[in-house]
Amino acid sequence: MKLDFHLRLEQSQKLIMTPQLKMAISMLQYSRMELREYIQQELLENPVLEMREEGEKENDDLTDEEKVEDDEFPWEEYLRDSNLDCSLPTFYPKDDPPPIDSYAREGRTLQDDLSEQLRLMSLPRAEYNIASYLVGNLDGNGYLRGNLDELAFSLGASEKELAAGLALVQGLEPPGVGARDIWECLLLQLKRINLVPPPLVEKIITHYLPAAADNRYRYIASRLGCEQEQVQSAIDFIRDHLNPKPGNIYGSGEETRYIIPDLTVEKVGKEYIITASDGGTPRLTISPFYQRLLRTGTDDEQLTSFVKGKMDSALWLIRSIEQRRLTLYRVATQIVKLQQAFLEQGIKHLKPLTLKEVASKLGIHESTVSRATSNKYIQTPRGLFPLKFFFSSGVTGAGGENYSSHSIKNYLQELVEREDSLKPFSDQQMAGILKGKGIVISRRTVAKYREEIGIPPSYRRRRI
Repeated sequence: MKLDFHLRLEQSQKLIMTPQLKMAISMLQYSRMELREYIQQELLENPVLEMREEGEKENDDLTDEEKVEDDEFPWEEYLRDSNLDCSLPTFYPKDDPPPIDSYAREGRTLQDDLSEQLRLMSLPRAEYNIASYLVGNLDGNGYLRGNLDELAFSLGASEKELAAGLALVQGLEPPGVGARDIWECLLLQLKRINLVPPPLVEKIITHYLPAAADNRYRYIASRLGCEQEQVQSAIDFIRDHLNPKPGNIYGSGEETRYIIPDLTVEKVGKEYIITASDGGTPRLTISPFYQRLLRTGTDDEQLTSFVKGKMDSALWLIRSIEQRRLTLYRVATQIVKLQQAFLEQGIKHLKPLTLKEVASKLGIHESTVSRATSNKYIQTPRGLFPLKFFFSSGVTGAGGENYSSHSIKNYLQELVEREDSLKPFSDQQMAGILKGKGIVISRRTVAKYREEIGIPPSYRRRRI
C-alpha cells in the first residue's frame, strides 16, 4: 500500500466558541448586580458606548441636518454585513428606579455594639486592647473561637490577663456573649436573669443538655430522681428564657436584607401578565460622535479600523443584553403557564417540572434554561421566589396527579403542626396519611423530606 501526501480543499460547518459567544452565554446567567458591573466595565473600556438616561433620545447631540443624514445612513445594511441584529424587542418597562429602601443597607453588628460598650467603660488602655481583641474573635453567634493560651500567645499577653479580659467581655450585653461553648453560654445567662428559675435548670444545663434537646424527660427524671413534670418545667424555662445563640439578634452586616425581583407576575382579568424590570441597569446607546465619524470616514485607516471594531463590539453587547432579556422573558412565561395552578391555589398544587420540559417547549437547550434561571427572582401573587424554585422532582399520585417535592413538604409541615404533641406522628404514620391522600411515598422519602425542612424526628417532638 502506497502512502502519499495530498492537498485537498473541503467545506465543513462547525460551531466555534468565540470570546463574544462565550461572554453572551455568561451574561445569560449573570444576576442583576453582576450584569450592572459588567456593563459599567464595558462603558469604561469602549468609547463608542454611552449610557442613555431615562427619556433621553439617542440623537439629541446631533443637529437637525445631521439627524436627516443619520436617517439616511444604511445602518440596516451595516448590521447585516456585521452579522448583528439589534431589532429584538425590549420587554422591560421604562419605570423609575426602585425606591432606596429596596436596596440592601449596612446593619449594626455584634462587634459594633460590644466595641461601643467597651469605649463607654473608660478602661485602662491595656485592658481595653485585650477586651477589644477578644471581641474581634467572636463569631456570628457570639461565641469565642480559639483557646485562651493560643489567643494570649498571639496577643503577647498572659493567660491571666486574657481571662480577666474575657470576664469583662462576658459581662457585656447581650448576656451569654464571649462563651466558649453552649453550656457556658446558658449558664452565663442564667446568672444574670431577673427571674427565679426552677431548681433543676442548672443541673440539666450542666449534665443533661443533649438529652433535654431530644426531649428525653423520662431518662432525665430517672437520673435526677424527680417527676417528669419537673423536668419539663425546667426545660421549658430554658427554651423560653435562654438563647443559645445570643449574637443572632444582630444578624450580619454583610447579609442581603432585600431582594429586587427580576420579573413580576400580576393577574389582570383572567390572565397572568409578566413584566420585567431593569431598574438600576444602565441603558446603552451608540455615541453620536462615533456615528458621524463612521459615516463620514477618515483618512486614517488604523483609526477607521479601530472605530469599526469598537462599533461591532458595542452593537454585539447591546444585542446580547436584549437577547438575555428576551430569553428570560420567554422562560418565565413558560414557567408561569405550566405552574398556573400554583399561582391560583397555592404550594400544594405546585407541579413537578424539569429544565428539559421547559427547554423542549421553547425549542432551546436545557442548559440555556438553567443559565436563564440562575440567580433570578420572580415576584408572584404567592410571594417572592427564585426561578429555580419552580423546578423540582415529584411523584405521581394514585389518581394520576403529579405532586412536587415542595408540595409534599408542605403537607408534612401541616401534619406536624396539627399533631398531638403527646403522640407525634412517626415517619411511617405520616407516609400512611399521605397515602390516604393519594400520595404514595416510602417512609425513607418522608424522613428525607422531613430533614430537609428542619423537622426533628418524632421522639424529639414529643412533649409530656
